[in-house]
Amino acid sequence: MAEKIQHQETVPDTLLGKRFDQALAEMFPEYSRSRLKEWILAGDVSVNGEVLTKAREKMYGGENIAINTEIEAEVRFEAQNIPLNIVYEDDDILVINKPADLVVHPGAGNPDGTILNALLHHCPEVDVVPRAGIVHRLDKDTTGLMVVAKTIEAQTRLVDALQRREITREYEAIANGVMTAGGVVDEPIGRHPSKRTHMAVTLSGRPSVTHYRVMEKFREHTRLRLRLETGRTHQIRVHMAHITHPLVGDPVYGGRPRPPKNATEELRSVLRSFKRQALHAAMLSLYHPITGELMKWTADIPDDMVALTDIFREDTKLNARDEY
Repeated sequence: MAEKIQHQETVPDTLLGKRFDQALAEMFPEYSRSRLKEWILAGDVSVNGEVLTKAREKMYGGENIAINTEIEAEVRFEAQNIPLNIVYEDDDILVINKPADLVVHPGAGNPDGTILNALLHHCPEVDVVPRAGIVHRLDKDTTGLMVVAKTIEAQTRLVDALQRREITREYEAIANGVMTAGGVVDEPIGRHPSKRTHMAVTLSGRPSVTHYRVMEKFREHTRLRLRLETGRTHQIRVHMAHITHPLVGDPVYGGRPRPPKNATEELRSVLRSFKRQALHAAMLSLYHPITGELMKWTADIPDDMVALTDIFREDTKLNARDEY
């Protein structure tokens, strides 16, 4: 399935001297610059009736621009009736609260049964939106809030907002070790040099910034609130492991069970059975890509992290009494 795209506009005088590709980006902000450039190179854009494939050509104002192209569905993924916990939805976006053990996008080992498959069933029109409207991802076992675009224009604007750091994402987490104060981890993240499925702090990586503050201290663990400035793969997990406080339960970055001294068998059992990283996307705030309205959503902490927090609190109180 493909969507036909046809536009005809006149270059305003305010764009005098602008390059062809720059003028198009300002005239048609609903499409990304890379997509517009692809259309130019493919000969799908004409100026005064003549195809122009030189993106750097200058505009003088008054030219007639015509776009005549198609957007193909990227890959024919299967629509599947997978329940989604939808927190908000309108004609342009939807916000979902993702459970643990659900992959966002099909890939190696997960050809279907993903959020993308569920989106295609819930709103089939996203078939022509790149990545079915997925703007940012959460790891398979990270829970919480995600925004999805239902139109190309909404996705383009949300991706731009994400790159300009205008979308706020806050997480709750439980880390190994007692942290005395909050702080910032400003370290580049890239692919691990030898473990190709892992990420790592590396000089050749991309700039990555994570803010964190201490919410609650336990005997040997800390509950945190974190805010992302950037959105690299596994960013929070990598940054917290880098400062020697990996997230509880993280199977990749060293969050193995670390029960406190003299821990009860119940606490040890809860830790052993916690098989995912203790990480939850608790708050999402953004300007609506079409209306410009500031919007904010929150998602309750999932039951498994609540149970983990409760058992740590109980252990801390019990051992505080024993000291007296």
